[in-house]
This record gives sequence, C-alpha cells and structure tokens, in this order.
Amino acid sequence: ADSYERMIEICGRAYKILTEEVGFPAEDIIFDPNIFPIATGIEEHNNYSVDFINATKWIKENLPYARVSGGVSNMSFSFRGNEPVRRAMHSVFLYHAIRAGMDMGIVNPGQLDVYEEIPKELRDLVEDVVLNKSPEAGEKLVDFAESYKQDVEQDEGKKNAWREADVAERIRHALVKGIVEFIEEDTEEARQKFDQPLDVIEGPLMDGMNVVGELFGSGKMFLPQVVKSARVMKKAVAYLIPYMEEEQRKNPKARKEAVKVLLATVKGDVHDIGKNIVGVVLACNGYEVIDLGVMVPRDKILDEAVKQKADVIGLSGLITPSLDEMVEVAREMEKRKLSLPLLIGGATTSEVHTAVKIEPNYSGATVHVLDASLSVPMVANLSSDVHRDKAMTEIREKYETMREQHKNRQDEKEILPFEKAQKNRPVVRFEGATHKPNQTGVFKAEPSIEDLIPYIDWTPFFLTWEMRGKYPDILKDPRLGEEATKLFNDAQELLERIKKDKLLRPRGVYGIFPAASNGEDVKLFKDEDHKEELATFHFLRQQAKKRSGQPNRSLADYVASEESGIPDWMGAFAVTAGIGLNALVKEFEDNHDDYNSILAKAVADRLAEAFAEFLHAKVRKEIWGYATDEKLANEELIKERYRGIRPAPGYPSQPDHTEKVTLFKILNATEDASIQLTESLAMMPAASVSGLYFAHPDAEYFNLGKLNKDQVMDYASRKGMELEEIEKWLGPALAYDR
Repeated sequence: ADSYERMIEICGRAYKILTEEVGFPAEDIIFDPNIFPIATGIEEHNNYSVDFINATKWIKENLPYARVSGGVSNMSFSFRGNEPVRRAMHSVFLYHAIRAGMDMGIVNPGQLDVYEEIPKELRDLVEDVVLNKSPEAGEKLVDFAESYKQDVEQDEGKKNAWREADVAERIRHALVKGIVEFIEEDTEEARQKFDQPLDVIEGPLMDGMNVVGELFGSGKMFLPQVVKSARVMKKAVAYLIPYMEEEQRKNPKARKEAVKVLLATVKGDVHDIGKNIVGVVLACNGYEVIDLGVMVPRDKILDEAVKQKADVIGLSGLITPSLDEMVEVAREMEKRKLSLPLLIGGATTSEVHTAVKIEPNYSGATVHVLDASLSVPMVANLSSDVHRDKAMTEIREKYETMREQHKNRQDEKEILPFEKAQKNRPVVRFEGATHKPNQTGVFKAEPSIEDLIPYIDWTPFFLTWEMRGKYPDILKDPRLGEEATKLFNDAQELLERIKKDKLLRPRGVYGIFPAASNGEDVKLFKDEDHKEELATFHFLRQQAKKRSGQPNRSLADYVASEESGIPDWMGAFAVTAGIGLNALVKEFEDNHDDYNSILAKAVADRLAEAFAEFLHAKVRKEIWGYATDEKLANEELIKERYRGIRPAPGYPSQPDHTEKVTLFKILNATEDASIQLTESLAMMPAASVSGLYFAHPDAEYFNLGKLNKDQVMDYASRKGMELEEIEKWLGPALAYDR
C-alpha cells in the first residue's frame, strides 16, 4: 500500500474480515499503513508522509478501537549520515502523525528533537517536506542540509552552562533534567523576584512541570525521569511552604484551586507502588493529589472525597478481592448520589472488568486507566467543563460495546459439567516419581541480602517503571537503554546501602509434610503413617472444554492419592523482604523524595521474589532433596527449568485467597515470619510471597479459567463455607453472574 487509497482499502477490508468474519477483538488490531522515504528526488514519493497521516486519521475515524503503528526512521532514509536533519524529520513527522491518531512507532529516541526546539529555518523546511507543501520542498531541504552543521561535541566546561541562564530557565532545566542540587537556591532567587511565594509555584515551577508533562505525554521522557522531576518539584515546594504559610497569615486571599484527585488503595489491600506513580505523574501535571494510602475503607474514601471537595476519585488494588471492593465503592457512590469521576487501576483490574462489573453500578463516569501515562489526559478530560460530557459519552459507548462483546464471548465458551471435567483429568504416574524428603516439618529461614541478590529477576523491576523489555537486553535498548541503565544503577546503589546497613531483614518459614490427595483436595499429615491429619488444602479443576487430548487440570493431580498406597509429600512457604521497609520509605518521603521511595518498594519486591526463588532451590536440593545435582544459572531459574512448582493462592491455578489462611496456620507464619494477613487476605508487608511446593516431575503451572456453579457449589461444600461467600472470593473466575 503506497497511497492513501490503497492504505484505507486494505486496512478497511482487513478490519471487516477480522471483526465480522473471525470475531477478533477490534481493540487488539494494530495497523501499520506504511511509512516510506520522502525527499528522495522521485516525485511519486513526495506524498508518502501525507498519505500515512491521512490514513491514520481515517483509521481512527472509521475503524473503532484499532491502533496505528509505523516505522518512523524509514521516512528520513534519504538523509542517512546527516543526523541533525533526520532527527528534525522524525520529530516533525511524529508531531503531525500523533495528532492524527498514531498510537505507537519504531524510532530511536536519540534521533528525536523536541519539536519547539528545532531551529525555525530547519523546522519550516522539514515541515514543507513532510506535509508536501510544494514540489520544490525536497530539493530545498537537500540544499539546506548540505550546509547545515551542528556542533555535537560538548565541552566539559559547558556542562553547567545552564547555570548562567535566568532563574526561570534554570528552574525549567532542573525540572526537565531531574537535577536537585541547586533547586533550593534557585527557588529562593525566584521568590525574591515575585510578589508572593505562591507565584513561584504557579509561575516557573509549573511552567517547568508543564514541559515535563508534555514530554512524558508525547513519549519523549520516561517514567523514572518524571519521578525525578517530581522530586525536584517537591523540594522546591517544601522550601516555599513556610513562606506561603506566613503570607497567608498576613494576607489571606482567594485563588483558583487546582483540580483535586483523591487516590486510595482499597480496603484489605496493601499494594501502592502503581498508585504512588500515578500520584507523582498527576502532581507533575499540576493536579493536587490527596493520597489516603493503603487499606482504606470505602466510607473513609467517600467521606474524604466530600470533605476535601475532590474532583476525581482514583481506586487502586492488586489482589482479586479488591475488584469486589471497587464494585462496592461504586455502589456506595451511587447510593450517596455522587457524580465525580471514578478511575480504576491496578494489576488485576482491566478495562473489560471495569466495563462489565464496576461501571454498571455507578451513573457517574467510571473508567479504567491502564498506566500512569494515561491518567493525565483522562483526568484532564473528566475534570474539564468543555470536554467532560464528550469524554463520558465516548467511555459509556465503548463500555457498552465491550459488555456486549464480553457477553457474546462468554456465550461462545463451552464449560463442561464438573463431573465430566473430573473424568478428563491428566494421567499422572507416581511409581518412582515421588521422593522421600531428607527432613519434614516446619523450618525458619533468615537469609542475608547477599544470599538473595544472585536470585533477583530484574525484568519485572523495569515493568514497575513502565519500561517494557527483558533484562539485561533492556540496558542496551536503543530507545530505553540510557534511562534503564540509570535506573538500574540507582537500584544497585540503594541495594548496596540496604545490604551494608542491614535496612531490610528477610524472614520466612517453610515446611514439608506427608500428603495424600482425595479428589480435588490434598490432606497433610503430621506423620508418615497418616494417623494424625494436620490440614486440608482445597483445589479447583479447569472446566473449559479442551481440545482433543488436552486434560482439565487441578493442582490435586500432582499428589498421589491415599488409595494408591504410594507415599507422597507437599510443601508450603511464606517469606518477606519488607521488614524495615516502612522506615526506609519514611526517610525518603520525609525528604520529599518520591523517586527513592518508589525505588525502595520496587527493590523490596524483587528481593521478596528472590527469597522465594532462593528458598525453593534450597528445598529442592537440600531439604526435600529430590534435585541434589541441580546446577542452574539465574537465567535458567527465571525460566523455571527446574523440577517442581510453587503456585500461590490467589493466582491463576488457584484463585481463592482463603487458602492462605490454612497455609499461614500450618506454618505459624504471622508469629515466626512477621507476615500478617489483611481482611482481604493480602500479605503485610507488601513485599511478601507465599505458596505451596509440588515436586512431581509433571507438575506445571496452568490457568484455571472460568468455573460453573456446579463446581463452585461442590467447592463451598468441601470448604464448609456459604456459597455466597465463596462466590465473592472467586468472583473473577465465575462463568456465571452471581
């Protein structure tokens, strides 16, 4: 497709086939209508960029929910070797393509300039070429490019040349670059120049943060950079607060309030890294953020929203019971006749769940926000008198379509009767596959930080910061590499301090017990003769109809039955790396340092996961001892190349968090590992991991999928719980409406 007509013809036909004939979700379609070189000297090439931009606009207007991508560097190919001109071409092209609706693209960010900072003569010539304003545009740019020179060598002595600029420019530079060293002296200089200290915030500080927000929104800054910018802003504001308080005592006067966003992690949930990042990004864009913290009851959320006159409420949660709590908050908002927008976010939340389960309960705007970068435009639209109604209408129409699509997909999925799913269990052989542990019982573990560091998987650490890429490759990524390396180095520096000063104290408990399966249950015993029962773990079986030859799995399949007469065992563990974290986080927050506060939580999470990996290896090789010869590198551990699994209650193969109660009881985890369970069965400290050990060679992780009522009723009966109560805990896994 090398013309606008062919681009829209092919995309339109593909969209129709995918959505109408195949039933493919429109929101999962990404079109690349083709970006070709321009200014090549061939007349037929002159309109390539215009065609792409117009095709993008057409796709956005005519093919709902589809995304648009493109290989940006192709368009400047005829200027290879002239980096300044190529950078300008990429920036100008993206400036127009993004406004037409382009969602994503492939480009080296080192080959991008800030649009407004491109020298005007070059920018005008490039714009003429990109938009094909005249037949001579390409030739003019070629002539100019030959004489255009830019000194890219930076004299060491010029590194602090920005300190010679006026104070407003220095503040802007410090905010964009995240430089905190001079901000207090620059803020004081600015305060001397303005009538009131508040004017410094609303003037140069907000001007600088607006630049940060624009750069982040356009993909020219990354999240760690934004959080560093916020650190500079907080330092400056903290410096001004005493002067502002004094000014208000002397001369109180009304001023326009910033839009207020109230954020909270819902009742029973302790996870807040994502929420904190959203708060930082919103604050960087001029919003007043009221953060109520974690485990906040719904009445407190709504009472504070009314008291503080909040304009928007944002709810966060990680564990699955949080999804139900968000539904209850929405219902309570409806009951109170509130109308302010409700934002939903967190790892277990999704746009579909928000549309299907939460939004129908509240007549105000309810919207899922995928990540921090999307929170700003959403809050801007929903708090704007001009854009609110249009934004709310679009969201409601989109969610209505999603509910209909969800219903159709649910109707199409075939769920087997529970009895039939049980008959399709996998054939698991236990003769010669079980191994008598070297030791049984419950044990404590308190490894050092040094013990855990070799087991850290750093890839999820970067995901926390919305930097998607596999470690260590991400450090050399052409787009993310530079900032990823800085972030990684900061984490290493903090980790070294944690290790040296023993700021975090890893603590855990684990156990191995004689065990036997009985249907979907596994019983644990105090002795190998199975005379004294210790506890029973209850599991669930996949019920979705499988392809021929594929079994319906349950975790109970991996433990030998009592009837088989084959002795078997099962293990359990609970570990934390969060003891001491609150004090470390408070130290950073007292210093207005969101960046290191979030960094500390992210590092603690990695240490907790490393603890689980470290302990599992110890169990396999020493305590249980079924893998004494195992020698795996960290990369192989991350890929789980070892025998055995450690699934956790609340995760895909067993989504019921209530099984944690049994796990904690048999391990005495609260007393011996200092890990507590909240009312929603989240673990405190948040940097904690728990789960079960299965040693069978065939044991593997799986996704349970949707469950029908026949199995849920059986499960409730086995657990001795009311059906309604167990349906609440299994909510997202139900194939029916409760």
